[in-house]
Amino acid sequence: MASSIVRAAIVLMSIPQEDAAVLIGKLEPEQQDAVAIEIAKLGHCPSDQQEDAILAFAEANPNDLAGSVGGFDLAKSLLEKALGKSASASIATVKQSVDAMPFGFLKRVDPQNLLTFINDEHPQTIALILCHLPPAYGAQVVAGLATERQFAVVSRIANMGQTNPDVIEQVEDGLEKRMAAVVSQSFDVAGGVGCVAEILNVSDRATEKAILDNLGEEDPAIVDEIRRLMFVFEDISSLTDKDIQGILKNVETSQWAMALKGSSTPLKEKVLGNMSQRAAAMLTEEMDFLGAVRQSEVETIQQQIVDIVRHLEDQGEISRQTDDENEQFVQ
Repeated sequence: MASSIVRAAIVLMSIPQEDAAVLIGKLEPEQQDAVAIEIAKLGHCPSDQQEDAILAFAEANPNDLAGSVGGFDLAKSLLEKALGKSASASIATVKQSVDAMPFGFLKRVDPQNLLTFINDEHPQTIALILCHLPPAYGAQVVAGLATERQFAVVSRIANMGQTNPDVIEQVEDGLEKRMAAVVSQSFDVAGGVGCVAEILNVSDRATEKAILDNLGEEDPAIVDEIRRLMFVFEDISSLTDKDIQGILKNVETSQWAMALKGSSTPLKEKVLGNMSQRAAAMLTEEMDFLGAVRQSEVETIQQQIVDIVRHLEDQGEISRQTDDENEQFVQ
C-alpha cells in the first residue's frame, strides 16, 4: 500500500500542471518538498497504482488511466509554478534527494549514451543497473542490446532479489566515475519478475516475443508469471471487439458475472456490448443476483479468464491486438 505522500504525488501527476501547482502552493513547505521528491522519483506510474491512488478520479475519467509520468522536470515545473521565485530552495532539495538514489545520475543520461558504456559489461551488472531505472528507460537500453544479451540480462533481472548494498555501491561508483557523474547510495531490493514485466510492457512486440521465447526455454515458470503481470483482467477492455467475441465463446456466463463485480465501467460495457441483448440482460441479472462477493473470489475468477485469454492467444485464436493499434491490410 502506497503511503499518503506517494498517493498525493500520483494524484498531482495525473491532473493538469496548473491545477497541481495550485494544490502544491497550499501545502506546508515540508509537505511541498516531500511531494515534489516523490513526483521526481516516481518516473512512470503504472495504471493500476494510479487507479489505486485516485479511485474517485479514475471513476470520473476512466479513459485517462494509461499511466502517469513523473520525473524531476515535472517536479521542478510544478514547484516553479506554485512558488515562483522562492522555488529555488525546494528544487535544490528535490534534486539532492533524487540524485542520492542508486544510479540517480543516470536519469539525466540518454539511454543510448548509457548503452555505449555498459554494452560490454557482464549481463549481471547490466541487470543490476536497469533494476534501479524507470521501466521505459530500461526498455530502451534492452532494445539496444544484441538478442542473446537481451535474454541474458532479462533472465538475471527476473531472478534477482536482494542484492548486497556494497555490490550496488561498487557498481554505481565505478560507472559514475567512468561517466564523470556524481553521488552514490544504494537500495537493498530490486529486480524480480515485476520489473521484467514493466520493461516488456513498454518494449516493442518483436523484442517482447524474442525475450519471452528465449526465457521460456530456460525457465517456463518465470515466463508464465511475467505474462500474468503483463496482462491483467482490466486489460481486456482494450481488446478489439473481434477478440472479445472470441473470448466470450470460451468463458461461461457465471464466470463473467463473478469477474465483472467491481470491475471498471469501460470493461463491463465492452463485454456486454459484444453480447446479444438477451445474453447481456441475463448476465446483468446474474451479477445483481450475486450481491456482495469476496474480493478474493472475484480475483480468482478474473485470473481464470486471463489464463483463457493467454491460451487463446497461444493457439492463435485471438491476436490480442488492442483497439488503439492500427493494423495494416494488404490486397
